[in-house]
Amino acid sequence: MPVTPDPPPLSSPPELSSSPPELTPDELAQALQIFDLAREGDADALAAYVDAGVPVNLTNSKGDTLLTLAAYHGHTAAVSTLLARGADTGRVNDRGQGALAAAVFKQSAPTVTALLAAGADPELGSPSAIETARFFDLPEMIELLTSPGDDST
Repeated sequence: MPVTPDPPPLSSPPELSSSPPELTPDELAQALQIFDLAREGDADALAAYVDAGVPVNLTNSKGDTLLTLAAYHGHTAAVSTLLARGADTGRVNDRGQGALAAAVFKQSAPTVTALLAAGADPELGSPSAIETARFFDLPEMIELLTSPGDDST
């Protein structure tokens, strides 16, 4: 009976870095440009970048996603474009603010409606969208956030 040799010892797994990889100056400039596109509401350019592989939930140094920036600036078409590509309505930035609260703060009813239709939670974040609407006494936003079928009142 032939003798089979022992398998070689397993090598230890590569060390995982807890810090993100460093970007080159060109990569950083391009990332900043993509965040500007969200602020400006350029839905077509955002779609092209995301479709080419830019993460739809790309986050800047403050924790703001493309969705949050587009929502804050009231760009409903850009928000819808990002949502259609899987943007996460449940993300909050480093200050605890989500895209829905940003849209409420800016009183963008169409953007709030699009985010709610995509499943955004009016109670998410600190302050939440509903807390923001109440604090700033925004009755139209409160109405949108507490419409029938929503139990956040």
